[in-house]
Amino acid sequence: QVQLVESGGGLAQPGGSLRLSCAASGFTFGRTDMSWAREAPGKGFEWVSGIYGDGSETYYADSVKGRFTISRDNAKGTLYLQMNSPKPEDTALYICAKGLLMGDMDYWGNGTLVTVSS
Repeated sequence: QVQLVESGGGLAQPGGSLRLSCAASGFTFGRTDMSWAREAPGKGFEWVSGIYGDGSETYYADSVKGRFTISRDNAKGTLYLQMNSPKPEDTALYICAKGLLMGDMDYWGNGTLVTVSS
């Protein structure tokens, strides 16, 4: 069965960096578009970034463009989100999803919590 397991969350300082990982199994990872989303109290579920199965195209929400980078290692079956210069408003539960955009998602992980605070 499809499994998505996120890791790497924790406390980050504003202006620092953090890298999230998502270990995927149960499907052909290298042929599957993937994405990151986040959920914060009072803000709802927000799509953050997506990447093609072969990694050739990436997409970002305006709120993170220029600061976050999505990538993948198909040999390892792992999706990444590099968070540079995080802001307090980036504090959220970060969720890995199978699918490129909000309407394409069909499986989600349980998430990893990121708190940005000094």
